[in-house]
Parts: sequence; structure tokens; C-alpha cells
Amino acid sequence: MAYQVLARKWRPRNFPEMVGQAHVLQALTNALEHNRLHHAYLFTGTRGVGKTTIARILAKSLNCEKGVTADPCGTCAACSDIDKGRFVDLIEVDAASRTKVEDTRDLLDNVQYAPTQGRYKVYLIDEVHMLSSHSFNALLKTLEEPPSHVKFLLATTDPQKLPQTVLSRCLQFNLKRLPIDEISQHLIKVITAEGIQYEDPAINLLAKAADGSLRDALSLLDQGIAYGGGSLSGADMASMLGNLDTHVIGELIRLLAAKDGTGLLQCVAHLSEQNPDFVSVLGEILSLLQQIALAQVIPSDEQEIVQLAEQLSPEDVQLFYQIALIGRRDLPLSPEQRGGFEMVMLRMLTFRPEQQAVQTAQKPAPVSRSTPPPVQNAPNIQNATQNTESQTNDWGNIVQSLPLHGMLKQLAVNCALKQRTAKKWTLVLPLQRKSLFNKSREKDLEILLQKHLGEDIRVHIAVEDHAIETPAIQQQRVQENHQEYAATKINEEPFVNYMKEHCDARVVSINTAAQ
Repeated sequence: MAYQVLARKWRPRNFPEMVGQAHVLQALTNALEHNRLHHAYLFTGTRGVGKTTIARILAKSLNCEKGVTADPCGTCAACSDIDKGRFVDLIEVDAASRTKVEDTRDLLDNVQYAPTQGRYKVYLIDEVHMLSSHSFNALLKTLEEPPSHVKFLLATTDPQKLPQTVLSRCLQFNLKRLPIDEISQHLIKVITAEGIQYEDPAINLLAKAADGSLRDALSLLDQGIAYGGGSLSGADMASMLGNLDTHVIGELIRLLAAKDGTGLLQCVAHLSEQNPDFVSVLGEILSLLQQIALAQVIPSDEQEIVQLAEQLSPEDVQLFYQIALIGRRDLPLSPEQRGGFEMVMLRMLTFRPEQQAVQTAQKPAPVSRSTPPPVQNAPNIQNATQNTESQTNDWGNIVQSLPLHGMLKQLAVNCALKQRTAKKWTLVLPLQRKSLFNKSREKDLEILLQKHLGEDIRVHIAVEDHAIETPAIQQQRVQENHQEYAATKINEEPFVNYMKEHCDARVVSINTAAQ
């Protein structure tokens, strides 16, 4: 007897044998049991999820000799003939090969005639979106008012291409992609029944490569059995599918965590010797980063994942994921894959979140200034200097805590606190910033201060022409310090020095580039 491929041999013959799609099966079962049957059903979904299989089971349910039922017997002449593809009243049409309007008219010429063998004449049109607009027009009238003995079962992977006039005349069921766990369980069931030796990693690889399609999973299983000589090992399946060792992906992440640019480029060079699909490599990196992010929130049992989760900060993981995601999208646009992949890795290496610097910039620390040495017999001068510094720093902290926005915020950060009493605060605004001042903003600032302090105070803003230490000046100094610190750190990076020496690279500050 000729060998029958697993995808056909293990095709479900009734609803209970279906894998997944419970939401569709429940609706169809209830309709059949309560005899609430529609004249047109549309099944949508990606390849290999069971669209035509469900349609054929529904055809058996409608024509089974024991009556309309959600549980066809599978043994009567109608059920047997439908399974073997020779039931006269089940007309299966591949719309991709019959797109002309003449084909559709020929098909519909026999609609008016009663079924020859069964209870209903069932038209199963696969890939219905491939019909031409004229074909849809020819089908539309019959689809709207078909004879009582006719049922239309339509299947498509692209429902967006169907006219709304057709969609509105059908009951639509969207079949979902199958999760990896359900595919794995079904593959184990099939392999066990077939007497094939297997390893769990092999099943996981096949289920993942199927990408939600059970038919693809069974086809890959057939290929895997042939590749492995009658058995399934993880190494064989990884080789057949072109999958990389997960340790290689982990090594890339470790080198990123260690900021080892030279080692990272060497690892990519070693990786390219295996001639991988770098788009798939970025997919593996995304998958590993997602597992690392989960391990930073929920404890993981995988030691390698735990180690990587400890080496990377959550901010690093999120940034790497976003860079890899965009890089995977743009990689086909690069002149050649390896160069594009290297640029994605270097982007991850270059752009690292400086969380501490960001936090400091958001809330500047008090800037210490040199205090004049105490002058003998002049304690009042020293106390006055210290009071001025204290007031300046206090005003900066208060400005940070007030709900300021727009021009009112600009006014506040460019003022300095000159004098403070229990009933009145005097602020000083530099002459070059006088355009920020008006009485309305002064009043608004007074109201905010009263709410913040819980005191009935008055605010007076004076414009003066001399140097004043304001929160804005403090902020600028902090940013300059951070930029100087960042430039120092960048120039200390081994990878940056490597690029300078070997690639004639140079470090350009953002401010310089903007000019």
C-alpha cells in the first residue's frame, strides 16, 4: 500500500478530533443540534489551521444518513464518500484556478437542481478571495437567496479582499493560529501512534517552526522523520530547520552585557561561517530577551536565563528588544545581511540607558560653591553668604515640587529667592529675562506657593541687572557636568578606541553635530 503523508492520514474526521478552534466548534455544534442552519458560512484564518477540514466535517454533519447531527457516524455511504472525496453533492472548488466569471456561472447553473445523493448540495469554495469582481457579482444573487437544499461553505486566508456585500451574507468564523503547546501535544500523539522515537527538544523545535499551522507541523514531522532516519533528535531537527544553538544567542547577549565590542564582532564573524538567516537570528535574540525580561519579574528555572537577567538591567533589556525589533524590520533593506546585523549589534552596544544621569538631571542636586574664608570680626558677612546659598538651593527644590508648566515654569526657574519673611517673598529676575515677567504670572506663582506652603504669603518679583544664581543656571551646570562625564566615559570605552584606531572614527557631541 502506498505511503500516506501524515497531514492526510491524521486529518480529523469529526469535531472532537479537531485540535483547538473550540470557539468555532461550539457555535457549529449548537447550530446543528438546534437545527439553526445558515445558508452560507465563511471560514477565515492562516494556512493549515483547519478551514477546509471543518467545512468537510460540516458537510458530513449535513448529509449523514442518521440525520443532521454534530456527530456524524463516519460509516454511512455519505460520510464515507465525503472522506474519500467522491460525494456527488459536495462540490469542491479551488477559486485560485477558477477565477473567470464563466467558471462561476457554469458552477451555479446546477444550483437549482435537487441533490442527487445527499440531503443538501454543498458548495465548498476554497481561497474564495481569488475570485474576480465579476465572479463575485455572479455569485452574489445566488448567495443571497439560495434554494433551501443548497449550502455554501467558503474558506479564505485573506478575508479583507472579499467584498462587503459577500461578507454581509455569510456567518463568519475566524480560526486562530494554534499555540505551540497544542501543536506539541498533537505531534506527540501522532509520533506515539506511529511508533517513532523522539526527544522533547525536537518536538518543541518542530512546533515552533510550524508557526501556528498544524498542517505545517505534520509536514515538518514527515520531513524530520525522513531526515533523522526514523527517529527525531533535537540536534537533527535544529540542523534540518537551520536553527542556531541557543548558547550562541546567549553568548551575544553576554558580550553586550559586558560591553565587549571586539568580542561581539568576533562572535558575529564566527556566526556568519554557519551561513545563517540573520533575520531569524534577530528573532531568536528577541525571544531570548523576552525570556530575560520575564525572569527579571518572575523567577525562572533556567540557569542561563537567570544569569543573563542578573547581568542586564531591565532598561537594557527593553532597549535591546526595541533595537532588535526595528533592526529585524529594516534588515532586508541593508546591502548585505551580515553588515546589517553587525550594525544592529553595534547600535545595542552604543546606546545604553544612563538611568542615574537621567534621574539626576530631572532633580538637580544642590550645587556647592566655594564660600569665602571667614573674615575676622566679620561674622555677619559669612552668615549672609551662607543664607544666600541656602535660599538659592531651597528655591530650586521648591520649583521642582510645584506643578509648573509653560511660561510660568520658565519664569520660576529663571528667578532667584532674594529675601523671605513670614508674609512676603522677594524674587529676583535677571534683566535679560524680563520678557518673562507680567503681573498675571506673578499672581499665579503666588497662588501656587500659598497652596504648596499652606501659608498666606505675598510674592514680589523684582527685575535687576546683575548676575543671579537661578535654578535654570544650576540645571545648565548639571547638564554640562553630565555631558563632560559622558564624554570622558565614552572615550574610555575599548570599543570606541578600537573604532578610532582602525576605522578612523571620531566622537561627535550632540551640540557640535547640531551646529
